[in-house]
Amino acid sequence: MTEFIFMLTHNDVTVPNALEILEAVKETGLRFVGCKDIGLDFDQYHELFARMKNYGMRSFLEVVTYNEEQHFNGVDLALKIGANYLIGGMPQFTEKTMEYIRKRKSGPKYFPYIGEVVGHPCVLQGSIDQLIENGKQAEKLGVDGVNLLLYRYKGNQTALFNKVVEKMKVPVIVAGNVRNFEQINELERRNICGFTIGGAIFEGTFDMKKGVKEQIQAVLNRL
Repeated sequence: MTEFIFMLTHNDVTVPNALEILEAVKETGLRFVGCKDIGLDFDQYHELFARMKNYGMRSFLEVVTYNEEQHFNGVDLALKIGANYLIGGMPQFTEKTMEYIRKRKSGPKYFPYIGEVVGHPCVLQGSIDQLIENGKQAEKLGVDGVNLLLYRYKGNQTALFNKVVEKMKVPVIVAGNVRNFEQINELERRNICGFTIGGAIFEGTFDMKKGVKEQIQAVLNRL
């Protein structure tokens, strides 16, 4: 089953009113909610993830920083606030991140980015063969899944998607620029593990006349 992960983010930053938004959408039936590792202070993240747990939600923290020190600050944050899933993180840090998590008795499931990730908001580039090879290397390291910036790929997105579905054995989360029901239908048809939506809902992409709560409900209903 393909799952919808609502991200309390816009332009790859956690929205400042994330706690307020969470309260507004907690009774929609959402089971998966997350945010980025930048945008709030520690106390706000701690409270946000405590509420997710209290509401029976599975929580996701997505790391979007390129500097190694900042990356591991994000990993530490995920550990301290008890995130269920750590997603994102630059591919060059995957091996060290796996070692870092394994030293803990319990830690989040890890879905790193694959491919060459650049810019902010993040975009994906590089050849499809290079991206698949990067994904296979991540599989060998024992990751729980991978995070694919499919709709931010600066190339043939259809060809990339076909190759990922064909070659990758671990679960795949598609993140970034999921902006319409046609994309969601395709992700569900190909049995992708999950997909994230954040900015598109805050921008009213699914229905300009409706608020965040109503758009979330529409996506859930479509699934």
